[in-house]
Amino acid sequence: MMDTIEIIGLPAFRDNYIWVLLKGRHAVVVDPGDAAPVSHFLAKRGLSLAAILLTHHHADHIGGVADLIKLRSVPVYGPATEAIATVTVPLREGDRVELPELDWGLDVIEVPGHTLGHIAYYGANTLLCGDTLFACGCGRLFEGSPAQMWHSLSKLAALPTDTKVYCAHEYTQANIAFALAVEPDNTALQARAARVDALRAAHQPTVPSGLGEEQQTNPFLRCGESAVIAAAEKHAGAKLNGAKAVFAALRSWKNDF
Repeated sequence: MMDTIEIIGLPAFRDNYIWVLLKGRHAVVVDPGDAAPVSHFLAKRGLSLAAILLTHHHADHIGGVADLIKLRSVPVYGPATEAIATVTVPLREGDRVELPELDWGLDVIEVPGHTLGHIAYYGANTLLCGDTLFACGCGRLFEGSPAQMWHSLSKLAALPTDTKVYCAHEYTQANIAFALAVEPDNTALQARAARVDALRAAHQPTVPSGLGEEQQTNPFLRCGESAVIAAAEKHAGAKLNGAKAVFAALRSWKNDF
């Protein structure tokens, strides 16, 4: 069961996290952009790699896969609509990944926006969402439209509020700085900023976050809130018709923030 699974974040590159799901001597790795920290961690802990999960095709998420599967041939799960040569099990919305070594299964959610084929994995109040939903932010729109990303975020926002959000980057401080520009009077956001600053000062990660807290503090999930609408309209210099338009204005603002 989930309460016997440990989830470890391995730092990679400048600000990536490679998530490792552990049970007993078995490990499943999520978005290994670099093989070195993964192989070192597995060897140090005496773990056997059981599977690899990928959310999208960007190099900082898939770059280590080829080297890892040379060491051990395991299934590689990933989005069906993206060209990732190492994927052996292509996945679409509604598919379920069974991980027998962990006694756990994950449902697949299609979340286009950051890339067109981006997927997320959800099970037992755990969300592995790559570069779609960040702590107090969301991914850039490299391939998808604002409407696609808003729809994707709305799917994730509808998950249970006690869901833990495992995103793939340590962007929280910068995201909170933007969120405070949007909602300077949000007391939950102010409190979150203080906690995050303390964590980073102690060189501690700020993820996973809680979905309930995201709903209270992440402007990209709050596009129906009057304060967020007012800030987006002021920045855009125009009336915005509906949450999708507010989201598009916020994302454009954040791009240049």
